[in-house]
Amino acid sequence: MSLISSITKGREAQPPRIMIYGSEGVGKSTFAALAPNPVFVQTEDGLSEIDCSKFPLAKSFDDVVLQLQAVRDEQHDYGTVVIDSLDWLERLVWDRVCADYGVKSIEKADGGYGKGYVHALTYWRQIVSLLNEIRARKGMAVILIAHAAVERFADPEHAAYDRYTPRLHKKACSLVCEWVDAVLFASRRMRVDSTTGKAAPVGADGGERILRTNGSPACIAKNRFGLPTELPLSWSAFVEALKPGAAK
Repeated sequence: MSLISSITKGREAQPPRIMIYGSEGVGKSTFAALAPNPVFVQTEDGLSEIDCSKFPLAKSFDDVVLQLQAVRDEQHDYGTVVIDSLDWLERLVWDRVCADYGVKSIEKADGGYGKGYVHALTYWRQIVSLLNEIRARKGMAVILIAHAAVERFADPEHAAYDRYTPRLHKKACSLVCEWVDAVLFASRRMRVDSTTGKAAPVGADGGERILRTNGSPACIAKNRFGLPTELPLSWSAFVEALKPGAAK
């Protein structure tokens, strides 16, 4: 068979790969818990108040690998795999790199000069590879949860400004953001008082919680689904927006 004859055309329905990030307590884990039959790989201890299926707390990078391999290889009826959270997983990745080079700090690995962060990408790629296999073999959606940080962005066309970004080293952040289909920023809608300059949440119970789906000077975000720029922070709203013919 020729290579030309192997060419395909058209959209292929695949389970979504999502990163959702935001401040503590905004509702990221709750969003993931409402996905189809999720199982959580927890790298931080924060799920005690959420009714969900979860592995024991992972205390090493190898723990995470073993849990993902179990999802890939064993029989089960889970529909979504969730890693909660990526920034705590990154600490386990750094611990692994430090152990490889017999140092106590990622900054010192392989003689320093940022080499430790480069070596960490090997382990991040191992995680991505396992998630790819889970998605292909089991047909499962993937949700990756991260906390938010504020970084100074040196825009080459404009003056530098602050923006929200996942709380990951820039090399790991680039790798994960490129792999997923959507990077969603979870936040509360805010109103700034023009007289005092103080911000306050809009709505009851701490403010209306929203997902930003497209990048802006305020935050890193993207999606390959043609989603509206803003959605309510809920799994049902996300799924509704994915449907063919949904308002864009």
